[in-house]
Amino acid sequence: MAATRAHLWITGRVQGVNFRYYTRAEALRLNITGWVRNLWDGRVEAVFEGEEESIRKMVEWCHVGPPAAQVIDVEVAWEAPSGNFSDFDIRITARGAWE
Repeated sequence: MAATRAHLWITGRVQGVNFRYYTRAEALRLNITGWVRNLWDGRVEAVFEGEEESIRKMVEWCHVGPPAAQVIDVEVAWEAPSGNFSDFDIRITARGAWE
């Protein structure tokens, strides 16, 4: 199966509920590389790269998230994979709209 990339913006009660840590655990379970971070506006942003089936499962998971989350919306942009990631990282919170 071909590699793909999904860039997500997740809206709802997604900060302060360990969303990033659960996302990393799920990504590692699915053998996905990329990153996740909180945004200054309360959303979570993530980039996933891997096999298409695994990425689709990860996107589905993000529509629910961890137990304490309340996901309202998930915006997904499908992109060409960069191949630049060797692991799945939790990045620092973006501090402004320019990041």
